[in-house]
Amino acid sequence: MMNRFRWWTVSAATVLMCCVVVAQDKEKATQVVEVKDIKLKVPKAWKQEKPSNQFRVAQFKIDAAEGDKDGGELVITQFGGGGGGVDDNIKRWINQFEAKDRKVKVTKGKSDQGEYIVVDATGTYLKPDGPPIAGKTKPTPGSRVLNIMLIVEDKGSYFLKLAGPEKTIAGAATDLRSSFGAKAEDEKEYKAN
Repeated sequence: MMNRFRWWTVSAATVLMCCVVVAQDKEKATQVVEVKDIKLKVPKAWKQEKPSNQFRVAQFKIDAAEGDKDGGELVITQFGGGGGGVDDNIKRWINQFEAKDRKVKVTKGKSDQGEYIVVDATGTYLKPDGPPIAGKTKPTPGSRVLNIMLIVEDKGSYFLKLAGPEKTIAGAATDLRSSFGAKAEDEKEYKAN
């Protein structure tokens, strides 16, 4: 009887220790990054880089998923004037994909940091090629882009753009939403005004 009690006690303690280690590993796997008025909790595997132009307030490089040649990128921008209306931005983001093979889902939700809109598009992305002012693009099939407009009360709108090959972005989509406290299952379909 005593041996069974010891075994149970040791087993319970081992399980408890494993749970604590897993929780610590999950905590170590993310980093909190302050981007102006918002805080993002992103995977440590996402490498923060110096913004490549004056419009970006932050950017991250995301390693390619197995089978993808290229990795992804998360770019965050913020414009004092709000960056245009919601429906105008949605239309612009949808038109960044060739019509022939694009698939688009537009949803809205609420997070601790504010309300948000997500435009999730796949297909042939007209990827910017060179400086934004040049307006050049390169058709890139098999792409996925999540554009998020995060509306922070009294601070304006933040734009989070996660772009890259479909598989890489599929692996990062949940992390992107989690970074600002959002959940895909809580979102509703967005209908343009």
